[in-house]
Amino acid sequence: MTTTGATRGAASRDAKVGVAIVNWNAQDMLDGALEALARQTVKPHRVVVLDNASKAFRASPVAPENTHYERLDYNSGFARGNNLAVHLLGDCDWIALVNPDAFLAQDWIERMLQAANDEPGYAFFAGKTLIAADPTLLDGAGDVYHASGLVWRRGYRQPDRDVGERCEVFGPCAATAMYERRAFDAVEGFDEDFFCYVEDVDLAFRLRLAGYRCLYVPEATALHVGSGTTGGQHSEFAVYHGHRNLAWAYVKNMPGVWFWVFLPWHLVMSIAACATFALHGQARTVLRAKRDALRGLPAMWKKRAQIQRTRVIRPFKVLRVMSMTLSPWMRRRTAARGRQQ
Repeated sequence: MTTTGATRGAASRDAKVGVAIVNWNAQDMLDGALEALARQTVKPHRVVVLDNASKAFRASPVAPENTHYERLDYNSGFARGNNLAVHLLGDCDWIALVNPDAFLAQDWIERMLQAANDEPGYAFFAGKTLIAADPTLLDGAGDVYHASGLVWRRGYRQPDRDVGERCEVFGPCAATAMYERRAFDAVEGFDEDFFCYVEDVDLAFRLRLAGYRCLYVPEATALHVGSGTTGGQHSEFAVYHGHRNLAWAYVKNMPGVWFWVFLPWHLVMSIAACATFALHGQARTVLRAKRDALRGLPAMWKKRAQIQRTRVIRPFKVLRVMSMTLSPWMRRRTAARGRQQ
C-alpha cells in the first residue's frame, strides 16, 4: 500500500464529493444540516441519509435534490451506519461525513476541495467546528491522540481566534470530515464493533499506519451542537462506549515497541478514569466498559495482527503526530468547568 501523496494528483472543483449522514432521532437538527448542504457553493455529487430506526423520520423538504434516504429497522450505530451510507454513495472521489447536528458554512465543500488541491500529500481533512450555542468558541480543530490512548478535541472551548493556521493533525472529528474515497476503502472504513464513539479516532489511526496524513483546514467551518441525541458526553451511553473503545483503539493500533512502552500510561489512564467516574456516581458504567473491553481483547488482538502486518510507516513516525503531554487536556477540562459555573 502506498501513501496517498504518492498516488493522487490535485483535487478540483469538479471532483465528486459524496456526503454521508447517519441520523438517529435528530429530525429537527437534520433539516438544518441538509439545508446547509443545499446552499453549498460547490454542490455535493450525492447525499445519503441513513436513518437508524428513529422514532419519527421523514424526508426533508429543504434537502439537496440528489438526496437518497435509507431507513433501517434497527440501530446500526454510527460506525456501521456510515459504512453503509458510504457504500450507497456509489462513485465519488471524496467522502464527506456530516452529523445531523452539524451545520456547514456554505463554502465548506469548496474550501475542503481547495485544501486538497493545495496539499496533495494529505488524504483526509478536519475542518473547524464551532459550538453552535456560542460560535465564538471552538468545538474542535482536529483530534489529539495522547500516547496513553486518551483522546480530546484540539482547541475545545478556546476562543475561535486561538487556532488559526493550516497544520497537520492526528485526525478529524467525524462530525464534519472529508476523506479521499480510495484511502477510506483501503482501510475498510469504520470498525463496526465500535458502534459509536472513538470510531473516528480508530479510523484515523489506521489511516496513519497505512501512510495517509490529515490536514486541519480552518477556513472550512461548521457549527456543531455536539452529542445532540446521545445525552451528552457524560451520559451513561457516552461513557460506556467511549471508555470501552479507547482501550480497543489502543490495542489495535499502537505500533511496535510503543505498545509496550506506553502500556503503563494506558493502564494508569484507565484506572484514573475509573476513579474519576466513580466519584461522579458512574463507577458501574465505566467498570462495565472496561470489563467489556477486556472481553473483546481477543478479537481486537486479531485485528491488531492484520493492521500491524500491513502498516507501511515506521513506528517512530506515529509519535510525530501524538501528544506526549496532558497539559492541553487539563486546560480543556478547566475551561469546560469554568464555562459551566
